[in-house]
Amino acid sequence: MVRTMKIAGAGLCRRGTPNSGLKARGFSLIEVLIASLILGMSLAGILGLYVQCATRTDWSAESVAAQFQAQSGLEQCRAAKFDPDGTPPIDELVSSNFPTQVYVLDMGTGSGTSIYGTNRTTIVSLSTNPSLKFLRVDCVWSSRRGLLYTNTAMTYRAADQ
Repeated sequence: MVRTMKIAGAGLCRRGTPNSGLKARGFSLIEVLIASLILGMSLAGILGLYVQCATRTDWSAESVAAQFQAQSGLEQCRAAKFDPDGTPPIDELVSSNFPTQVYVLDMGTGSGTSIYGTNRTTIVSLSTNPSLKFLRVDCVWSSRRGLLYTNTAMTYRAADQ
């Protein structure tokens, strides 16, 4: 006849076994595999978000650098002399004075790779009395993924401004 006794929290066990009345507990192989799977999926999701965030940050830095380059081209146009009513009349604000130029975009990163932007300046005379011109600078650049983007800066310019 086998006698059994109840031990708190251990359930029923036989008297005289090597466990001294304690039932061995632990995780089954299935539980360990499921926990590992959940942990792996969580870490993969976090890593994926980190990579996507880094990619978006690089693109944002490239776009801001291209916008600054377009704005720089616009400032060069604004610095040109344009006084058609002066004596003698001066009009340096013509497209031929602003040829297409290629620049290295300054992103302020130490990645070692350079992104190039090409500035194209368009100047359109809107009226002669009063003298008014439309200025547009497009900076075309290629991202690291090979896609082309264009950042544009534009303004109007009256004579002697």
